[in-house]
Amino acid sequence: MDLKALIFDVDGTLADTERDGHRVAFNLAFADAGLDWNWDVGLYGELLQTSGGKERMRRYLEDVRQAHKYKDADTLIPALHAAKNRLYSEMLKQGKISLRPGVRRFLLEARGAGLRLAIATTTSRVNVVALLKQTLQTDAPSWFEVIATADEVPDKKPSPAVYEYVLKAMQLDSTQCLAFEDSENGLLAAQRAGIKTIITVNDYTRNGDYSDALLVVSDFGEPGQPFEILDGQAAKFITAQDGHVTVDLLRKLQRIEQQ
Repeated sequence: MDLKALIFDVDGTLADTERDGHRVAFNLAFADAGLDWNWDVGLYGELLQTSGGKERMRRYLEDVRQAHKYKDADTLIPALHAAKNRLYSEMLKQGKISLRPGVRRFLLEARGAGLRLAIATTTSRVNVVALLKQTLQTDAPSWFEVIATADEVPDKKPSPAVYEYVLKAMQLDSTQCLAFEDSENGLLAAQRAGIKTIITVNDYTRNGDYSDALLVVSDFGEPGQPFEILDGQAAKFITAQDGHVTVDLLRKLQRIEQQ
């Protein structure tokens, strides 16, 4: 089938939001609440194996802290998460978080080519909208036909639920779409929904197992600043001349899949 839509994860895929964005905002929220919790870079990398900010806090309580000391956890965790989101939005407004290489270029190209765009993420809608407005332009959320977040789909990746939600909302077959992810959980979620996936790794996810992905690259790449080809079922068909993610490259990958 012809390629009709692109579905994007957000955190770690469109922008390096995790280490210097969400992690910092979590720590600020903890400090403001008078808690002595601190998520350093290494610990946060381990916590990222659990999808969802509230879920990470609960895992932290269970695995690191003595959870029984926080009998108000069901109230505390949502309050901390809301505070963290406010702090994260402030960081965005201050320009402290930027898009990954090639993302802006590729989104504009895909829109110009008439491809339908969607988002499938486990973060909250307020974070997604704030990121798009601050790093692209104020109307950027409208570029995406569907924005599926933790607010609409509570089941977190690797559950395929958020991708299934997008497919249903767009009335598309999985073979008409490509997904962009940065993590093993994201890859599993897209695959379980039947969607071929391109992985753009970051410092936290570089060492994951992505052998089942269509293509694994360092980033989206830019003309003159090519991506690094790391793995993937179609990697052997990609040449140095390709260099960066483009609509033509995606159509090339789809043709390879159909052979």
